[in-house]
Amino acid sequence: MYAELSVRRNFASRSLPLPRIHFHLQLAELKDKLLAMAALAQQAVEASVDAYLQRDEGLCVYVRENETAINTAHRALDEMAYELLAKEQPMAIDLRFILAVIKINGDLERIGDQSMSIAVRTRDVLEMPDVLLPVDFAAMGEYASRMIRTALQALLEGDAQVADSVRLMDDEIDLMNRRAQTDLLELIQRSPADTAQALNGILIARNLERIADHATNIATDVIFWIRGADVRHELSLASD
Repeated sequence: MYAELSVRRNFASRSLPLPRIHFHLQLAELKDKLLAMAALAQQAVEASVDAYLQRDEGLCVYVRENETAINTAHRALDEMAYELLAKEQPMAIDLRFILAVIKINGDLERIGDQSMSIAVRTRDVLEMPDVLLPVDFAAMGEYASRMIRTALQALLEGDAQVADSVRLMDDEIDLMNRRAQTDLLELIQRSPADTAQALNGILIARNLERIADHATNIATDVIFWIRGADVRHELSLASD
């Protein structure tokens, strides 16, 4: 990890005072906390999709409990990051890292929110007849999860090229979502009795697409940390 490597270099050169060594240790701790938060968000996505596919109320309860843990971790991580900004007044790449952590933390919390929305919609579906919808939600869920995993790999390794690959993946999940909306609207026209289930499917597909958007945001923030470049507008122009 970047912070750990910095600490080792500082020990080797003995060019930095002890407070700066302590600061880099705090950065390493901040990154560890962010990765722990990321694990909770990843679990939330996978559990919510499994809950929907398996019609499992127990998994819905797990997602709700996990959401509480995510919110607690979100607050604690933000507090630590803002405290480092206030006390240490970091410069250059250290400053960008802390700012990126704050933004990534927010996206992870929103991934938890979207997962919770899927769980809520799943509980609604439990009261309805089981209908086979013309959408591969398992594939959508796996793709969104893969985007999150790849974005986190970019964060862990400090690899902007890996982060770039996540941004390129976003077009595919957008296409999957558009196909889902079209197919489900056609189902409603063909079979009005299945409207409630189809509408739930439309919303769940949208939740998964938004989860993927947050993974893309994480990748964008990793690029900002490593390269010092804001590529958000490049992404929006490419998608217009």
